[in-house]
Amino acid sequence: MNKGFWSAGHRPTLFAAFLYFDLAFMVWVLLGPLAPMIAKDLDLNAAQKGLMVAVPTLAGAVLRIVNGLLVDRIGPKLTGAIGQVIVMVGLTVAWMLGVHSFGATIALGVVLGFAGASFAVALPLASRWYGPEHQGTANGIAGMGNSGTVLASLFAPLLAKAFGWNAVLGLAVIPLAIVFVIYMAMAKDAPNPPAPKSLANYMSVLKKADAWWFMLFYSVTFGGFVGLAASLSIYFTDQFALTPVIAGYCTAACVFAGSLVRPMGGALADRIGGTKTLMGVYLFAAAMLIAISTGPTTVAMALGLFVLAMLALGVGNGAVFQLVPQRFKEEMGVMTGLVGFAGGVGGFYLASSLGLAKQWTGSPQLGFLIFAGLALVAFFSMVGVKARWRATWTTALEGARI
Repeated sequence: MNKGFWSAGHRPTLFAAFLYFDLAFMVWVLLGPLAPMIAKDLDLNAAQKGLMVAVPTLAGAVLRIVNGLLVDRIGPKLTGAIGQVIVMVGLTVAWMLGVHSFGATIALGVVLGFAGASFAVALPLASRWYGPEHQGTANGIAGMGNSGTVLASLFAPLLAKAFGWNAVLGLAVIPLAIVFVIYMAMAKDAPNPPAPKSLANYMSVLKKADAWWFMLFYSVTFGGFVGLAASLSIYFTDQFALTPVIAGYCTAACVFAGSLVRPMGGALADRIGGTKTLMGVYLFAAAMLIAISTGPTTVAMALGLFVLAMLALGVGNGAVFQLVPQRFKEEMGVMTGLVGFAGGVGGFYLASSLGLAKQWTGSPQLGFLIFAGLALVAFFSMVGVKARWRATWTTALEGARI
């Protein structure tokens, strides 16, 4: 970790951003570990299961753009508070009324999308307190909140077995409420935020090619991470006939690996440069996904490949957000929303494509192979842009590496 990091910035806000994102991410992917039980009760087919776990990802992707805009206009703290209240109310209503149809699971998925949109709040809330030389580390620590998937994978199946899966929706509100109180007490908006801009000015970043490159790069790293996080419980129950609880343990192991290394990926990018880090990430992730697409024959083999893939994707998530604030410091709120949107779209594509592949071919393997191809596209794209980035960004970035 960079020298002087802990003496810079605002540690209570960094902790609050992590905790908020952690619990928000937990409920964002809640339908994933519950999917085997929900699908059994509602008699869902493979395509419906894939869509059910993918909808929160897509809804979160769209809402990240909204949150990105709000962050730069009303501040990240207030934006995050509004999102948390919406999620808690939505889960409470779903618990009280019950979820009795496929359509109801889709509606619930849209509500859970507000939790996924927390990404566009937590990162600028933390990163605005830190200089360019600490962006990878700060965003990596805040972004490590995606470890909330571990909580969902470990505890949701156990609680569902004990109390029923609908009760889990209500039980999730308890830790969310506790974290909401901590967040309101500890989080603080950074001084001297960027001046609010018009919607047209916000969207003007899309005229810059680099914005689209970042969206591509994150659609693969985060898209792969969240798409797998949402789908692995279904994969392990379908492919190896594991119980939902054991499948949840396997998913938790994979997600824990990817979450743990996110801040390490940011710190590594701070040290050797984000472009170099990402090129290694994409090659390694593609190799693991290709291996998975061949159809591992044992649980141990599949679990090992998924853990390695998630490690690579987790490093990549940290590395992307070491680069974004260097290029778009004044538009960090909207860029976090746009890049996060692309990551959510990537996750929606992966989760839904695995379900469709299973429905059409009897196996999800084709979905993994296509996503491996996208990782290779990202690798060659990074090779193409890295020289220009290093040549044109350096004047304003003393102390930071590209």
